[in-house]
Amino acid sequence: MSEIKDLLKRIRELEIKTKGLVDGMMAGSYKSKIRGRGIEFSEVREYVLGDDIRHIDWNVTARTNKLHVKEFVEERDLRVYVMFDYSASNEFGFMKSKKSIGHEVAASIIFSAMKNNDNVGLGIFTNKLEHFVPARKGRKHSLSLLRTLLAYKPKSAQTDIESSLLQLHHILGQHSVVFIISDYISPNFLRPLKFLKNRHDVILVNLSDIRESELPDIGYTMLEDIESGEQLMVNTSDESFRNAFTKNSLESHEKIKNDIKKLKVEMVNVSEQIPFDTALRQFFNQRMRR
Repeated sequence: MSEIKDLLKRIRELEIKTKGLVDGMMAGSYKSKIRGRGIEFSEVREYVLGDDIRHIDWNVTARTNKLHVKEFVEERDLRVYVMFDYSASNEFGFMKSKKSIGHEVAASIIFSAMKNNDNVGLGIFTNKLEHFVPARKGRKHSLSLLRTLLAYKPKSAQTDIESSLLQLHHILGQHSVVFIISDYISPNFLRPLKFLKNRHDVILVNLSDIRESELPDIGYTMLEDIESGEQLMVNTSDESFRNAFTKNSLESHEKIKNDIKKLKVEMVNVSEQIPFDTALRQFFNQRMRR
């Protein structure tokens, strides 16, 4: 019972924390810039010069002896998916874990979709797509997604973004907006990302922590790969080692960003140093200006 109370409390805290962003810039720009691309039938009306003859409704025309055309409007039934990386590397964090920051981002997206009356779904992945919930509307459904996300216990500590995105590509049919929240440490995911991007509006949310690129001077210490368990003793008082560590980390992240940019996929960077609300506001502001 106490676990359920704690979970409900966390959901309520997330709703309060993200409310300003959802009610403000994110709601407006989200609705105006990220909409469904399909069309749906609206009504039949009399033909006027310039109408597309392919839209003539011949049944109504035959009954009335006047040309009538079908009118269509842009489909507003958008599907939004939050894909969340639950591998062990996202447990890392100096002041706050990357996973906790990711929860705040996910809550903002879910509540914004709910406010816009859009369908929202959830995918949780590690070295494979472990859990998937199809997109639906409504507050009850949205809160259920958050409960699932916050209480989820991953089956694997490993990351394989490539395999997870390939599975997602085969599952998603209708055009959707897909937010992928991860630290993108797993390599070789560009091919499935390209597949997804060709059919869907894909937005990457990159979770990072300052200690992944900057080591403090604390003498000899043990570094451990949280996913593989591999350990390595290093001397952090060695300035050349610290500089090399930072250089390698920054170069690796820069390569990923450049590769993603070549695919024309957008990425939002979020960390303790770049608060999620600031990063998302800037991102949606830029989208509105394009």
